Order: sequence, then structure tokens, then C-alpha cells
Amino acid sequence: MQKRLTVRQPSTRLGEPHVRANGTRSEDTDGERIGRLGATACRPYSKAERTLLRRATAAAVNLTERTARPDGLAEAERLINDAHAEAVESFLVANGLQRGEVAVVGFPGQTLLHRPERLLTVQIGDGRALAARLGIPVVYDFRAADVAAGGQGAPLAPVFHGALVQQLNRASPLAILNIGGVANITYIDGEQLIACDTGPGNALLDDFLRVQTGKPLDIDGRVAASGAVDEKLIARLLAHPFFAAPPPKSLDRNEFRGFVGDTLDGIGVADGAATLTALTAAAAARIVPHLPRAPASWIVGGGGACNPTLMRMLAERLAPAQVESAHAVGWSIDSLEAQAFAYLAVRSLRGLPLTFPGTTGAPRPLTGGVLAKP
Repeated sequence: MQKRLTVRQPSTRLGEPHVRANGTRSEDTDGERIGRLGATACRPYSKAERTLLRRATAAAVNLTERTARPDGLAEAERLINDAHAEAVESFLVANGLQRGEVAVVGFPGQTLLHRPERLLTVQIGDGRALAARLGIPVVYDFRAADVAAGGQGAPLAPVFHGALVQQLNRASPLAILNIGGVANITYIDGEQLIACDTGPGNALLDDFLRVQTGKPLDIDGRVAASGAVDEKLIARLLAHPFFAAPPPKSLDRNEFRGFVGDTLDGIGVADGAATLTALTAAAAARIVPHLPRAPASWIVGGGGACNPTLMRMLAERLAPAQVESAHAVGWSIDSLEAQAFAYLAVRSLRGLPLTFPGTTGAPRPLTGGVLAKP
């Protein structure tokens, strides 16, 4: 029995505080169907590690070459490799696995810069070094082929979502909304897949609270729940051309920060948190007119699904559609994307497409990923 294994962060486009691991048995996925999802695990980043990743993200803003590693990026890449190697090693021990029992590790790394309009996407994480340390084959660099062909390079999970929902008894069409640092949607109606970023996820709220209070996030949405939403500010922010564009589309997390800019200057902490939380929900709702039909139901994963205030706001703005968390349908809120990359690693090994015209704007269905052998 062999396992497919992936280790990754909750969102590959920001420095969040965990590396997640997932194992999927070979008889449970062939890169097309999904039988059963495997065990998961988490390796938290320390405060110092999170600080290093934030510095690396800021330093990457002016990169023009995806392999360049100036200004501390090399140090951050070593951190990413070490953290992911530790996550794999701990996962193997915890699940009683030998390295030879693992067929492949899916390793998307950490995205520091995403500029598909410039045919540029930068991920740190050395797949060859990770394979050599682990003694296990590694599939990495999942986005580059799509971006080089003119696609958005994101989101990558839609084909996994399409396979997952085959197990559900849900009315079509339905939408899966992943809320990490950036929020993205997969629209599924039979065989039809449409995907894109919808707007900011948790990143703007987390950044705001870190600056204002020193806290890394709004636990259980309590701060936002105590504030009032500035609907005029929401309307002004949603006037940005990104929200009027149809899918497929994507943006770097710092692009959202850029057009929010100083609009929150002078706003109270609670009202600011409430407004940024509402912006995430309102941005998701803005995608509905661009879809062939309004989704009958929405399934929400990622860190945002753990925020009751955000879930309430989504339910209000997406009504009359049903809105439920990934947990409610038997999926993992936190590890859904880690499981996606286990699945994508298998598809890459088989030469199956990872991206499609409707999900990234690729000119045709494209495979992706680079295989590194130990």
C-alpha cells in the first residue's frame, strides 16, 4: 500500500501560520476519482518564522525573475523547505509510515508574488532539495506552466472540487468558496467548471488587526461582530475594476491591500474589522452575476469558514442560496487545499490536466507541476 502525501500552507499566496500535511491512500485516488480522504496534520510556524515570511513577501514585490532570491528570500526559502520537511517527517511517524510507502509529495511552496498579467508567479520552495532530504519523489511548481501559457495560474483546486462533489447529494449548480488570504470560488454545474479569485479573504482583516491590536486574527469573528459595517465604504471598494471583470481572474493579496489603501484610516477597530469581513462576503456575492446560473448552495472552506461572523454575512449576501461550511458536508475546513494538492500531485504524475480554460483562462486543458526524484 502506498500513500500520496502533500504538505502545504492553508493558502499558497500568503504567509499563514501553519504547514499542513495530508495522506491519501493510492487505492483511494487515481487523480480522477476520490474514494476516501486520508489523515491530516499541522506544523505551526513560530512568530519569528511568520515575521520572516512577511518580510520576504514585501521584498518580492519588485521581482522580475521568478528564480531570483534577493533580500532574504533565500533564507525564507530554506525556512519553507525545513518546515515542510519537518511536517512530512512528523506525519510519517504519527501515521506509522515508512518513506518507501509514500508514492509522491505534493509541494506547491509559498507564493510571494503573483502577477499573471506579466507572465510571472513566484513561489519559494525547492522541490529538488525537499526530495533529496526526504528520499521521496516530490511534485512542485504547480502554477508556472499555466502562467507561461497565458493562464492565471490560480486557483488550482477546482478539478479536485469537481471530483469531491460527485460524492454529495446537492442541487446544481453549486459553488465552493475557499477563504484563505485571498478568496476564490469553484462553480460546478455537471461537468462545467468555472473558477476565479473573488477578492480579499482573511489577509486584509488579519493585517488590520495585527497593526491595530497586535493580534494575528479575529478569533471566532468576535471583533467584527461588535462593530458596524460601513456600507458606503464597501460600495466604494467594490467599484474597483477587478470586481466588474468576469472569471477567470486572480490577484496577488497585496493588490487588494493596495486598493483598500488608507480608506480605513481613522476607523475604529471593531468597525474596521466588521467592514473588512463584510467586504469579503460582498466580494463573493459580486461574482454571482458573472456565473451562468446562481448557485443553489455554497460550501465554504479555509480559515474563513471558522469565522461565524463571516459565515453569517455570507448567508445574508448570498441568500436565498444555502451556505454551509466544509465541515458540515464531511470535509476538512483547514486541510481541504492540502488534500487538493495530494490529488493534483497524482494528476501531474499521470499527465492529466490541472487547469482549464474555464478555471484559469488557460488556452487549453494543461497539466503542470515538476517531478523531482530523490
